[in-house]
Amino acid sequence: MDITHDYAVQIEWTGNRGTGTSSYRAYGREHLVTADGKHVIEGSSDPTFHGNAERWNPEELLLAALSQCHMLSYLHAATRNGVTVLAYTDAATGTMQQTADGGGHFTSATLRPRVTISDPTQIDLAQSLHAQAAAQCFIASSVNFPVGHEPQTTAAETTAAETTAAEASAAR
Repeated sequence: MDITHDYAVQIEWTGNRGTGTSSYRAYGREHLVTADGKHVIEGSSDPTFHGNAERWNPEELLLAALSQCHMLSYLHAATRNGVTVLAYTDAATGTMQQTADGGGHFTSATLRPRVTISDPTQIDLAQSLHAQAAAQCFIASSVNFPVGHEPQTTAAETTAAETTAAEASAAR
């Protein structure tokens, strides 16, 4: 059974500096990304392409979408497999290659999830769930370049109070 989901966003270019696109350097790349009921995303192009470094560029947003999608798929897989995730971060990177015709494309992305779980006996299981998350990520399934994964999973350390209580119990 095919189920479809539709999405809508609006883009508004705000970079007209008075003369529109009269020349390559005459206009700003600033724009707004909006969707009903959501916060505005202030966008621009990468500074390499005369964009505003203080705003999100499409390349960063693509990488963020890949990272978010993997995280959300992973959290779902963890829940379904009885793994309690306490913390999750990712330091994702991507490579885009420009082409001679002025275009370009991403050649790869690498996600580096760092996951902390509650039960140290589930580290191997938790680590293995990244493959399931990768297979279920809608965004990664939609791109035509490899998305690599370099996950690390650790268990939460016991607090000093837990350690003291355990030591006291063992001394009895």
